[in-house]
Amino acid sequence: MVNLNTRQTDDYTESEAAGMLGISVDRLHKLLDENIFNDGTLRPPELRLRHAEVVLLAFWDRSTGNPKVIRMPRRG
Repeated sequence: MVNLNTRQTDDYTESEAAGMLGISVDRLHKLLDENIFNDGTLRPPELRLRHAEVVLLAFWDRSTGNPKVIRMPRRG
């Protein structure tokens, strides 16, 4: 994974964010759909991400199921 602190801007395209995370854009979309756009709203076609959002996506990408953590159910 690329160091998230090396870039000075705070605005990333989906492909830039996926590249920083070392994942595919499809995996990025899956993470977004599971964790953000899970209430029936559609993911915008051209999403721009901020640094804090990329950090959160990195956490979600690394996290695995933990029986001690209750995940929020899908809304909708």
